[in-house]
Order: sequence, then C-alpha cells, then structure tokens
Amino acid sequence: MVGISKLFISLLFNGNNLEVGELVLSDQKIYFRYNTDFLKTGLNLSPIKLPFTGDIVSAVKQPFDGLLGVFNDSLPDGWGRLLLDRFLSSKGIDITWITPLDRLAHVGSQGMGALAYKPEIKAENTTDLFSELDILAAEMNHLIQGNSSEIIEDLFILGGSSGGARPKIFAAYNPLTNDLIQGADNVPAGYDEWIIKFPSAADSREIAKIEFAYHKMALLASIEMSECMLFKGKSGQTYFGTKRFDRIANKRLHTHTASGLMHDNFRMSTMDYGHLMDCAFRLEKHVKAYEKVFRLAAFNVYSHNRDDHSKNFSFLMNDKGEWKFAPAYDLTFSYSGYGFHSTMIAGESKNPGRKELMKLATHFGLKNAGPIIEEVQEAINQWGALAREYGITNETRNTIQLAMDKIRD
Repeated sequence: MVGISKLFISLLFNGNNLEVGELVLSDQKIYFRYNTDFLKTGLNLSPIKLPFTGDIVSAVKQPFDGLLGVFNDSLPDGWGRLLLDRFLSSKGIDITWITPLDRLAHVGSQGMGALAYKPEIKAENTTDLFSELDILAAEMNHLIQGNSSEIIEDLFILGGSSGGARPKIFAAYNPLTNDLIQGADNVPAGYDEWIIKFPSAADSREIAKIEFAYHKMALLASIEMSECMLFKGKSGQTYFGTKRFDRIANKRLHTHTASGLMHDNFRMSTMDYGHLMDCAFRLEKHVKAYEKVFRLAAFNVYSHNRDDHSKNFSFLMNDKGEWKFAPAYDLTFSYSGYGFHSTMIAGESKNPGRKELMKLATHFGLKNAGPIIEEVQEAINQWGALAREYGITNETRNTIQLAMDKIRD
C-alpha cells in the first residue's frame, strides 16, 4: 500500500491513546496541525522547531524530505531504511514513489518512542528466528552485500523501524531464563525490551566486545547508560545488546533526537556540543544539564568516538511533559566519514582536546570542568584492562590505544 495522503498521529502513554494531530500530503508538501484537545494536555512534543498551536505548519524540503523533525525521528534510517526498501521491492513496489507518509505508515506503532501512525501497514510474521542470532547475522550480511533474503519480511518485522547504520533487531529478553522473543508491546512478565546489534560487512568481528568495553568505561566516567550485555550465538560470536530506554515495563516515553529537535542534518551537521548543552538546559531547565552533556563530550573526545552525530543524542519526555537528557548510546571507537568529530567541540572538530573542552565549559559557566575531565580520563585509562577482560585481541586493543594516545590533553 502506497500513496497515503493523510496520517493520524497519536501518543501512546500509560495505556492511553492521545490523538495528537494529522499529517497531510498535498501538492508534494507535508502539512501538520495539532488537535485542539491535545493542546490542552500541555504536552509539547517538539518545543524548539514545532509551534505548540492549532496553526497548520509545514517544514522546508531539507533536511527531512519535508517532514518536521519530531516525525522524522520515527522513521528508520541506515539499516532500517534498507530493510524497508528491500521489503517493499520484494512486494513489487517501486520505491521511487514512496513518500515519507508511506514510510511512517509502515512504522505504525512500532517505532522508537511513544508516537504512533494510522493507517498502519503491518507485515505478517512467518518464522521464529528470534533466538537464532547467527542465522540472522548471516542473512543480514546477504542483504548488505546486495543479495536477496528468504526471510526479508522477518528481518523487517524485527528491525525495520530501527535507526543507525548497523543491522539490529528489537527483542524481548528474560534474564532469568535467557530466552529471546520478538520485541513487541505488552511483552510477557519477566521480559524487558532490548536492541541487539549485528556487525556490518565493514565492522570488526570484535565490534560487540569493543562497544561493551566502552559501555563499562562510560559507567566508570559517571555517564548514565541503559543496561548493556553481550549476547552469544551458537557459533560463539558475540552481539552487543542494550535495554531500550524508551520502554519501561510496557510503558513508553516520547523520544526526540537532537537532530530532530534542532532540524540538524546529521549527515552534514554543523552542530556543536555548545548547541547540545543549550538545548539540554532549555528542556531540563536545570544547570545540571550542562554537566551531563559536557561529560559526554569529554568522553567522546578522549575515547576517540568521532561518529558523535546529532542522531546519537536524544531527549525523553514523560506523560507529565517533563524532559530529560536520554542515557548515552552508540559509544564506541569510531571515525566519522571524514575522520573528524561529527559534533564540534567549541568550533573544533579535527583534533579537539582539553583546550576546546575548557573553552566550552567557560562559555556555560561550568565550574567543575577540570575534575570532570580528569574523571573521564581516568575511566578511559582502563581501556587496556577492560579489553583484556572481554577477550579483545592484542592487535585491536593496541590500535585503539594508539589512536587515544594521539588525542591532545
């Protein structure tokens, strides 16, 4: 089904279905208007770029193909977009005619956060491969290499609404029984909803262990993260998993990326950590927000995480309209497309260090910047020990250590 010209948007909070408004496609332009009754709730879904009024509004074509950022956040990108395109092509649909509203209809109620879209186009599940991680990984590699897959529909159901470049699935996990089942609303008692990542063709086979070691370093640096763990396939291959922070005991939180909030094109970003600090303060309304972002900036600088683009930072809103900076995610050793930091530090992206971090701290009046930097550096100094603990090879460990050592203090 394609050619959708109207979508009804709702917010799924605490079992309630709050009707938010409508998206309408007319003359190749997308329009949105909040419902009058929803405005009475005071739940401002996108405080920076979307006016909280009953006016009809629209966005320019770029950066989100005519969508407002809050709704673009519901769309899959990278792996999820590839899955959707391949899935639709397998049904004989010409994807060149697919619009953002068509894509949102395929996301329906299964996207990140609490927004849902109707009419919803659901795929039908055909197999039960949720716990066969090695099989899923092999099929994902077939797709990445341009081949077809007999389980494309299942892969789409498992991860078609996901963001990010690396293949992934949504799953529900029971830590007592070690069982994995398909992630969905109203998961059985004892299960939590998780995201499990798989290596892409360009990734090291150790990528899961590296990201898990980075998770441990981040915790040592007093950075908030969701629970993470390594899942193991029957072959012994490990896969990195993280508990979803937008789902808590079958309840949803509204999720908004920095990219969507500020209408930043994360692929060609001009965002600085200063913009992120300002955004966090405006939403949290507390100076502690500055410290959270600054601590994460320092971690990304000294751990050589340069793929720190604006979709890798998010904010959460609860049913009372209260915002908070989301737990950190996608922390790992990385380069961006050009080798620079995707998000600048006080205007510097090529080789930032303490000088730029302190300039950032001074601008926002952060008094304890020095101790924060030292705490972060002490945590990152544990890289070698953590790498050995989780079985990362000497070659990989040393390569990452050399890159860290080149960062200016």
